[in-house]
Amino acid sequence: MTDFNKLNDDLSVTAQLLPEDMPAVAAAGFKMVLNNRPDGEAADQPSSNEMAVAAEAAGLAYAHQPVVASNIAETDIDGFDAIVSLAETPVLAFCRTGTRSTTLWALTQASEQDNASILSTAEQAGYDLSGLADRLNQRRES
Repeated sequence: MTDFNKLNDDLSVTAQLLPEDMPAVAAAGFKMVLNNRPDGEAADQPSSNEMAVAAEAAGLAYAHQPVVASNIAETDIDGFDAIVSLAETPVLAFCRTGTRSTTLWALTQASEQDNASILSTAEQAGYDLSGLADRLNQRRES
C-alpha cells in the first residue's frame, strides 16, 4: 500500500493501487476510488474491472477515467473535475505514480487558485509540477 497524498479535503492521490488495497482505502475513510490509468498501460497492473470489483466489495464507489499522461486533453481535465465534483467525498485518485492524477487536479484549479498555491499544494503532497505553470496560465486565460 502506498501513501495517500492529500490535495484538499475532497481529494487525495496515490500511486498504483492493487485490488487487495481496497479494504484499507475504505478503512481510511475514502468513499470513491478514481483510476486514471488506461488498461494495459503496464503488463503488471490490474485491470480496471479487477479494481472495480475489489472497490465494490470494500463498499467503495469506483470510476475509471483513463488518461494518457503525455497527452492530457481539455476533455480529460473537465471529466476529472466532473467526477470529483459529483462524487461522495473524499475521493482517492490514482495512476502509476500519482503525478498524472495530481496534474489533472492542478489543471482543474487554474481558474480558482494562483499558480503558487497550486504548485505548493502539489509539492506538499510530494509532486513537482513546476513544469505545468504555462499550461495553468493557458487554462486560466481560456
